[in-house]
Amino acid sequence: MRAAVFQGVGQALAIEERQRPVAEAGGLVVRVAYAGICGSDLHATEPSRVPLEPGTVLGHEFAGVVEESASPDWQAGDRVIGVPLRECEACRPLGQCREGLGILCPRGRIIGLSAAVPGAYAEFVHLGAGHALLVPEGIDLKAAALAEPLAVGAHAVRLAGSLYGKRVLVTGAGPIGLAVIAFARFAGALSVMASEIDATRRERAAHFGATATLDPALGALGPAHEAAAGGAAEVIFECVGAPGLIAECIELAPVRGRVVVVGVNRGEDTILPRVAIRKELSLQFVLGYQCEDFALVLDLLASGRIDAGALVTAVIGLDELPDMFERLRRPNPHAKVLIEPGRCRKNLLFL
Repeated sequence: MRAAVFQGVGQALAIEERQRPVAEAGGLVVRVAYAGICGSDLHATEPSRVPLEPGTVLGHEFAGVVEESASPDWQAGDRVIGVPLRECEACRPLGQCREGLGILCPRGRIIGLSAAVPGAYAEFVHLGAGHALLVPEGIDLKAAALAEPLAVGAHAVRLAGSLYGKRVLVTGAGPIGLAVIAFARFAGALSVMASEIDATRRERAAHFGATATLDPALGALGPAHEAAAGGAAEVIFECVGAPGLIAECIELAPVRGRVVVVGVNRGEDTILPRVAIRKELSLQFVLGYQCEDFALVLDLLASGRIDAGALVTAVIGLDELPDMFERLRRPNPHAKVLIEPGRCRKNLLFL
């Protein structure tokens, strides 16, 4: 099978022939229909204290069709998405973390972020049967491939506590920020402001339910937010992951406000605890999702309450991936770029 393989920091992904996975006991081989390029993939391939291993096949956002099943619960032809987790050796026979930690378990691995657990930038990917969810009829696989980033937003909003009647600020209107905006509105927020420097992304934020958008390049966010929303942001979601933004959110938050850190900054950062202490702020860090977050997203997609298509800004084949991957490292207006691994072969057969 063809796969896009990480070669090392500073090098482009390489399209290589790899051995197709075989279904292990209790596992599935999924033919990848679509896989999303995630900001976490970009960050993982940059210089870091914990560098990604060369030889890794990235890709943890995907939807596809079961090609081979070693589980009685699934058959070839089933349409699935995957919660991209692989338990440690001790828990794998159970099909889930015995401590119920899921993505938080330090002994588990995320599919596509380790050379030992290849991801979905490939024609096929291996998935534990316990981490597969059936895609309901009426949801196409392109939309289903967006379930993972949407689940991140759902999880962040759930862990933020009650948003009912609250003024909310979301920094960053990339895919995760858009998901947070949508779920904050579902959760009953009085207002949801989106701070985003790119004009195209600001328009997209409005489409996903932002009551107003702010350009942080035009001046201080605090006064701009208060003027637009009638008061300070009581709950702030940091969805960018850039250095200094947690400190900025702490400065913006009012007394007894909440700051929810969703964006992943892989380097060191600095805050002034005294500022947060004087306000008795709540600072909540969140990671990933749980299975119920995926189930909620699938239900909302099936009912048409989330316009998944508005998230997709490009669909590319594997051969286009190395160039696109490097382009996405720079500021850009994209939301979600999807990879269709079978696209090139389909075209060849057509010719």
